[in-house]
Amino acid sequence: MGEQIARFSEVRALIFDLDGTLIDSKLDLALAVNAALEEMGRGPLPHEQIFSYVGQGAPSLIAHALGAGATEEECLRGLEFFIQYYSIHKLDNTMLYPGVRETLDALSGMSMAVLTNKPVGASRGILQGLGLAGHFRIIYGGNSFERKKPDPKGVETILREFGAAPAQAMVVGDSEIDVQTARNAGTWVCGVTYGFGSHRLAEYPPDLLVDSLTELPPHLSGAPVREPR
Repeated sequence: MGEQIARFSEVRALIFDLDGTLIDSKLDLALAVNAALEEMGRGPLPHEQIFSYVGQGAPSLIAHALGAGATEEECLRGLEFFIQYYSIHKLDNTMLYPGVRETLDALSGMSMAVLTNKPVGASRGILQGLGLAGHFRIIYGGNSFERKKPDPKGVETILREFGAAPAQAMVVGDSEIDVQTARNAGTWVCGVTYGFGSHRLAEYPPDLLVDSLTELPPHLSGAPVREPR
C-alpha cells in the first residue's frame, strides 16, 4: 500500500465516469431503449444485450439497438424519442453504487469532475437528483465537446480548468474507454470491477483496480474511509 500511495502521491484531481462507476443506471437505460424500439415498431431487446452497448454515448447506444440495417433517419428519430423518454424516467430505478457517497465525502479536499459520454443535461439531472452534484466542480457530458471519450479533449479541458498537470490527475471508470481516455491524456487511471464494462479491463489494465470506490482514498492519501451505514 505504501508504494501505491507514493505512486499516486501527486494526484490532486479526480475525473469520474458516471454510468457504471458512480451510478447503477442499467435498468432505466434498458427500459428507455426498449421504449424507443417500441416507438419505432420494433421488438424489445434483452437487457443484458442493451447493457453491452452502454458507454459510447446515446447516439451509439440507439444505433446499436436498432441494428446495422437502420437508416440515419431512423437512428435520429429513435435517439430523439430515447432522450425525451429517458429525461423523464432517468431516476426511476437509478441508484448510487455502495460506498460512493462516503468516498466522495472522504475525497472532498480534492478537485473533482465528472466526464461521461452520457448527454450532459441528463448527467447533471441525475447527479442533482441523487444529491451528488455539489461534490463536483465540473460536469461534462458526451455532447459537451466535438468528440467523446476516449478522445482526450474532455480531460484536457478539465485539467486546464483545474490548473492541474496530467500527472496530478486520475480518471476513474469502469471500462476500456476510460482507460484509453486516460492513456490518451497522459493521466493515471483507476478501474472499478463492478461496472458495465469491467469485463474488458483485463485487456486494458488500469494503474489501479478496485472492487469498491471505498478502496480508492487510502491509495491517494492513506486516510481511512467510513463504512457505509
